[in-house]
Amino acid sequence: MEVDKVPARDEPKYGGIKAMPFIIGNETFEKLGTIGTSANLLVYLTTVFNMKSITATNLINVFNGTCNFGTLLGAFLSDTYLGRYKTLGIASISSFTGMMFLALTAAISKLHPPHCGTAANSICVEPTTGQLAFLLCGFGFLVIGASGIRPCNLAFGADQFNPNTESGRRGVNSFFNWYYFTFTFAMMVSLTVIVYIQSSVSWAIGLAIPTFLMFLSCVFFFVGTKIYVMILPEGSPLTSFAQVLVAAIKKRRLKLPEQPQNTLFNHVSINTINTELPYTDQFRFWNKASIITPEDKIKEDGSAANQWRLCSIQQVEEVKCVVRVFPIWIAGLIYYIVLAQMQTYVVFQALQSDRRLKTTSTFKIPAASYAVFQMLSMTIWIPIYDRLIVPFLQRITKKEAGITVLQKMGIGLVIAVFTMLVSALVETRRRNVAFSQPTLGIETRRGEISAMSANWLIPQLALAGLSEAFTVIAQVEFFYKQFPENMRSFAGSFLFCGMALASYMSSFLISVVHKTTRTSDTENWLAEDLNKGRLDYFYYLVAALEVLDLGYFLICAKWYKYKGTQNEHNLEVAMEKLEPTKPLV
Repeated sequence: MEVDKVPARDEPKYGGIKAMPFIIGNETFEKLGTIGTSANLLVYLTTVFNMKSITATNLINVFNGTCNFGTLLGAFLSDTYLGRYKTLGIASISSFTGMMFLALTAAISKLHPPHCGTAANSICVEPTTGQLAFLLCGFGFLVIGASGIRPCNLAFGADQFNPNTESGRRGVNSFFNWYYFTFTFAMMVSLTVIVYIQSSVSWAIGLAIPTFLMFLSCVFFFVGTKIYVMILPEGSPLTSFAQVLVAAIKKRRLKLPEQPQNTLFNHVSINTINTELPYTDQFRFWNKASIITPEDKIKEDGSAANQWRLCSIQQVEEVKCVVRVFPIWIAGLIYYIVLAQMQTYVVFQALQSDRRLKTTSTFKIPAASYAVFQMLSMTIWIPIYDRLIVPFLQRITKKEAGITVLQKMGIGLVIAVFTMLVSALVETRRRNVAFSQPTLGIETRRGEISAMSANWLIPQLALAGLSEAFTVIAQVEFFYKQFPENMRSFAGSFLFCGMALASYMSSFLISVVHKTTRTSDTENWLAEDLNKGRLDYFYYLVAALEVLDLGYFLICAKWYKYKGTQNEHNLEVAMEKLEPTKPLV
């Protein structure tokens, strides 16, 4: 029965084009729903649940971090037990349930505390334990949903096409194009229309709309069930990693041979989807897992009888691929702290700035909507870079991508430093204008609104988007190419895990700065009223951390060795043998 299932994946009737409308529809409505909910969540917690800005910011950081860190578990369950279809189905229902919980907290008055008064000395009632428990239940369901959807949605869409045919490869490219188009569309609508409804019309309606959109996402996903190609899980590659670790520890006292590439155990299974990797001298300790001893037995097919004692060079090199990535991944942790500030404290800056389109207008741009400029910067730059900059760089460097992936990351890290410096300068101006010019009223539970236009926040958001276009996209490509082929679901979760830890680090940094800079109950660098705080100093601190991170990244990038293939290694060896025969010039 198992043998009959395999060929069905490649039959023409399962063409991916038929499945694309359902997957793209699911993805569009899911992004409209989740982004529409999360984009303005900080304002919701501070205005409806009467949380302090520090509490709300830390809760958002922990929530985002848990969503991203959960992708590792989601990828593991998908590749090992459930498969991508079941994982996405369960996750979609969970996201819908979580958003329904949030919508109910806004619609039912007993599920949130009473609204604060508009006066500066008005008393704000904190949420009860039951109200917080109901809210956190909603967050819990959203975490489960994000943990399953984020690592699996792109891979499941690509599963619908046969990569071995020209039409299949074109279909995959088309799917990715549509995926990023719908992502951009969802971001635009969420950060403008939905955020405006939430902030200016009604939170109940503003959260009910994303909930309904998430319901449509579930409908689109399950309607296409009979069309989808569903690849069965083949087991976790983490087992192979554990085998290499155990075998290397067991043989830690053995000495490596003088020519290890010729004498170590080197068996490559014909059933593996991974590219054959050449032997490398980095992390020589792991190579001991491939030392053949008299106790080791080999099967007739050439594989080891006990892989917990003897591992092939291929297995060892696959472990090295992941180990090499870790130092680069760590550099990304500090980088994401910059993006975290663009999602949190920039919103608070906008709340205490002039958000009117014109000085005579009564319409105010929602504070969370300014994040659209970060997305626009990235969206505009990507085609310019791809169509104009890359061809120019190709002519200079003679490289297919123009510059290497690590060079792209480095450029993004440099831009991140300037992002925080510009952010600090703009905050200094906003604060000075608040003290030197007439203010525009009082923002509830915060302070006086500076007369500085919130449009001054656009440059720092544009720089953040430009930095993201370099670093984040380069990281996606880096993890995808440097991980073994059977770990590409984990490669996606690896990126999100970095974002998760960065969210926790950002929350920890904020708490430390809040406590160490406190001069009174209401005054510290990150005070509720930004006019009484020194947010610009905090931005300078983050910029200093980014400079240190850049130096660390440059050291790691110089040390890093890209993953090669056995064919490339054989070609290099052949060229070295031919080198002495070349005439001297």
